[in-house]
Formats: sequence, structure tokens, C-alpha cells
Amino acid sequence: MPHITAFDAQKHHVHLTPTVIDGDGVAHVFRAILDTGAPGSEFSDRFLQTIHLFNPAKQHAVTIPDGLQTQKHGTTTLPRLECLGQALEHLTVYVSRFDESWGIDALIGLDFFRKFRVTIDYAAGQIVTEPYGRQ
Repeated sequence: MPHITAFDAQKHHVHLTPTVIDGDGVAHVFRAILDTGAPGSEFSDRFLQTIHLFNPAKQHAVTIPDGLQTQKHGTTTLPRLECLGQALEHLTVYVSRFDESWGIDALIGLDFFRKFRVTIDYAAGQIVTEPYGRQ
């Protein structure tokens, strides 16, 4: 069955409040924006360190293409990401430095959205998500 999420189409970005479930089963709600131009999701190093999913002493090397990008420290794997009524287990995401003034903890990119049938209806202010294979 499709899941419908309302958003404020008047805002400059589509703001989301997804949840990361850590390895101990604890849910952490965070502030994110939808970034359909990002090939991969990125999470704030500060947020991930707070929920014990990133240790700056154990950084992984990351190669990224040139262009306007956030500073990436490496990658980490989220045990479970719940977003827009859908869930993904073991999603590998970039760990990036976000300026606190941005007021967000993550950019949800195409790596999440490629796993689902997604319709973004700006006129209605709705995002409809549905796993592939269901009618």
C-alpha cells in the first residue's frame, strides 16, 4: 500500500523528520531535507557521533567527484533508516561536515529513493512512496 507524506511546498526545500534505529534498537529522530540531486545520502558527523555511529578516530577514505560538495569524512552504515513510511536496513551513507546554521542532520539522496517507487507532487504538497512489486 502506498504511503503518503505531506510537506510544505512553499518552503525552499522538502523537510523530513526520518528516524535512524541504532544497533541497540534505539530510535533517533533527525532533521533532513530531500536532495534528489545527491547520488548518496549524507549525515552530519555531529549527529552520527552523538548516536555513536561515527568515530572520527576511525575515518574511512572517500573519493568524490569535483564540484560543490560537503566535506566528507568517510562512510558509515546505518542499522535501519525509516523515512517517508519506508525502511531500509544496513544503508551505507556518507559522513559529512554540516554547518550548524543549516539546521539539518542529513540529506536524503537517491540511494534511498531508488529503492522505492516515489512520486513527488508539489501542487498537492505530497510525497507518495511504495516498495517495488506491490500494487
